[in-house]
Amino acid sequence: MIRRQFVSACMAAVAAAFVAPRTARAGVGRSRTWGPHPKPRPGITAAKLMTAEQLAGRKAADAFEGVRAIPEIADGIRCHCGCAELPDYYSLLTCYEGPKAMALSCPICQGEGRMAARMHKEGATLDEIREALDAKYG
Repeated sequence: MIRRQFVSACMAAVAAAFVAPRTARAGVGRSRTWGPHPKPRPGITAAKLMTAEQLAGRKAADAFEGVRAIPEIADGIRCHCGCAELPDYYSLLTCYEGPKAMALSCPICQGEGRMAARMHKEGATLDEIREALDAKYG
């Protein structure tokens, strides 16, 4: 699925959620199960993330810097925005990799990255971070 198709599908889903009767939307949102979080890969790094210079002036730069500091944590988190259904997706870290990284424009990827970095800095474990992200975004 190319990015344009993904964005179109997301917009259609949001529109349908607002149009659907309340009883039909009852299962949408926090009660959705996104699947298991991935196991962090040994030796994973932030080498595929854009550099600070490449991100200069972008709104998401701080989220990228946070994830750059915790690649082993981000690699153990399943993103809740729907990008997990895209080909070649593995973890939240994947959302931040490459010049066309999903996290450049996705507020959910950015929010999860910021929250994970903050919680890790405060001493939270990967399991605690996963639980908090699931509660907020799941």
